[in-house]
Amino acid sequence: MSGNSLSFGTIADAGMAMVVGLGNPGAKYERTRHNIGFDCLNEFLAKMGQPGLQAKFEGQYTKGRFEQRDVCLVWPLTFMNCSGRCVSQFARFYKIETQNILVICDDLSLPLGKLRIRKSGSSGGQKGLSDIIQSLGTQDVPRLRIGIDPTPENWETTDYVLSKFSTSERATVDDGLSKANKAVACWLSEGIDVAMNGFNREAPPKK
Repeated sequence: MSGNSLSFGTIADAGMAMVVGLGNPGAKYERTRHNIGFDCLNEFLAKMGQPGLQAKFEGQYTKGRFEQRDVCLVWPLTFMNCSGRCVSQFARFYKIETQNILVICDDLSLPLGKLRIRKSGSSGGQKGLSDIIQSLGTQDVPRLRIGIDPTPENWETTDYVLSKFSTSERATVDDGLSKANKAVACWLSEGIDVAMNGFNREAPPKK
C-alpha cells in the first residue's frame, strides 16, 4: 500500500489509530445524510489506493501502516444505533486506546458541510456515537462531525437523516467531505489539537 498511501507524519509512540465511519449498511441507505461517515471513510480508502476490505466483528475494515503508525479503518455494519458493539470489539482486539479512535459522523446542529472536531463530550444526540461512548465506557472519544443542516420544518428527524442530499446540496457536501478527509490525515499525522485548530475555525460553537 505504501506506493499509493497518503503521506503522513508521525506521532511518536502513539500506538495504532482507528478511524471509524458511521452509517447504515445496504444500498437503501447509500449516500444518505446519516451515512456521511461511511462516505468520508470511503473517500479516504480511495486515496489509500483501495486496499482490500475484510469482515470482522460485525463490520468491515482494512489495516495499513503509514510512516511509523498503524491505522485501522472500520465501517460498523450493525446499523447506526448499535455501532458501539463493533467498535469496542476492534478496540479490545487491537488494544487501541480511546484517544487513538476517531469517529466520523453526521451532525444535525452544524451547517451543511461544516466540520467540528472534539476530543470528548456527549453524543449530542447522535445515536451511533452515543452507543460507542456507552460501549467504551468513556466520553473521551475523539469525533469528527460533519454538518448535514438541522431538520427542516414539517420533517421528522428520522426521515430527514435517512434522506439523500439534493442535487443543489451536492457541491457543498463534496467540499465538506474533501475537508473532512484532510482533517483525518491531520489528526493521524499531527494530533487532535492541531486538527481542531485547523478545521474548527469555520464552524459555530455547539449550543
